[in-house]
Amino acid sequence: MGNSLFLFAFCLVFLVLGNSDSLSDQEKDKIEQLPGQPPGVDFAQYSGYVTVNQESGRALFYWLTESPANRDPESRPLLLWLNGGPGCSSVAYGAAEEIGPLHINSDGKTLFTNPYSWNKLANLLFLESPAGVGYSYSNTTSDLFTFGDAKTAEDSYAFLVNWFERFPQYKHRDFYIAGESYAGSHNNPLILNKGVKNPVINFKGFMVGNAVTDDYNDFVGTFEYWWTHGLISDSTFKSLQKTCEGSSSEHPPIECIRALSIAEREQGRIDPYSIYTKPCSYTSSLKRRGRYPWMRGAYDPCTENYANQYFNLPEVQNAFHANITKLSYPWQTCSDIVGGYWADSPLSMLPIYKELIAAGLRVWVFSGDTDSVVPLTATRYSIDALNLSTLVNWYPWYDNAKVAGWSQIYNGLTFVTVTGAGADFSQYSGYVTVNQESGRALFYWLTESPANRDPETRALLLWLNGGPSCSSVAYGAAEEIGPLHINSDGKTLFTNPYSWNKCM
Repeated sequence: MGNSLFLFAFCLVFLVLGNSDSLSDQEKDKIEQLPGQPPGVDFAQYSGYVTVNQESGRALFYWLTESPANRDPESRPLLLWLNGGPGCSSVAYGAAEEIGPLHINSDGKTLFTNPYSWNKLANLLFLESPAGVGYSYSNTTSDLFTFGDAKTAEDSYAFLVNWFERFPQYKHRDFYIAGESYAGSHNNPLILNKGVKNPVINFKGFMVGNAVTDDYNDFVGTFEYWWTHGLISDSTFKSLQKTCEGSSSEHPPIECIRALSIAEREQGRIDPYSIYTKPCSYTSSLKRRGRYPWMRGAYDPCTENYANQYFNLPEVQNAFHANITKLSYPWQTCSDIVGGYWADSPLSMLPIYKELIAAGLRVWVFSGDTDSVVPLTATRYSIDALNLSTLVNWYPWYDNAKVAGWSQIYNGLTFVTVTGAGADFSQYSGYVTVNQESGRALFYWLTESPANRDPETRALLLWLNGGPSCSSVAYGAAEEIGPLHINSDGKTLFTNPYSWNKCM
């Protein structure tokens, strides 16, 4: 999600508002309750369609999750989240898998609360863009085969103009755009408020993670990451350098595509977005989402399956006020048509970065260091090409007294890395006989430390509950210090962010 995000943001500097929707339309979009929603949801939700092109009948779908009532949502900024692909859904990934307050359980029918949701600090607006992605649609079928960065940015801009008319309480509020991967490309941060006092769309800053930024530097840094992490052979590394560097990542030459296919085979069945995390075992083939044509689709088939089940349920679509035109195809996490026929894609977003910085906007770039699709090295090369002066040199930042990543503050841009993004752990359980004569056997459950925390070097801790006669599995594991706790439905589990297995 790269170039379009910038083009889109760039448009915002020259905002001229038109079409208005009444407050009654806002009330029609209010979500009363989503199917499978857990108890205790204390924030308002809205979803629906905003028409962006009357002539072709294009309308984009959005989902707004406001800050909780006890966090004063009226004073919180508005953050627009855009996912990449191109052609992937922000509702599927940004909302239901990443930063949104409600995530989907493995049953594909119920939801659980995300304790790390960004809506604790901002009102979150998720947009499925362009038409043909998720619930967004066009009444002109040919539209789906002609999208590119420019057209996507234009429609996203039209969406915002009309959406702010429907939600006038957000006019003049601090507004930010964030996203990941190819969102760094097709949504240029609307510099709309340039020279405008008290602007309606009060664009303050732009944040993007593992972003597509500059094709040359992205290729150089990506191939270097693959090679230095032992994912590809020496010969393939040299072939990639020879055939790909200097070409378009969205429309690479055939020789480059061949080299990339060899690289993918050499990498094997890994999770490319978190190379030390064991991929989902639900399917034998691992689909990938991202900016590369050979990595289309959603990278995690486990969470993709949950989303595909949930967002295709009729009762869910009804609650979301979605699929009102009864689309001829099912809701999908990513559109192969939109992504596969993507047209224009600038070779570099560096000139846009420079304009955003010159406009005085806050720019924040972050990278997870286990992502091999748009890796840390690629982003560092691209930032280096901006030739920005350093205000604060490279330094570690901490979470609970442990290094969680590193950061460097430049004049106009802040770069942050997140270490060990993505985690997985092995589990064992069974019986150990303690008395053959009487046939006594004790049950155990072992949850090792996550793979990225070097479980082989961690201490072993035995947890025992009291009572006497109370279960350590019931209390210690499933209610207190264990990594997996039980949802209120009594059938599904959620991850405990404070689990002790991070340390032992």
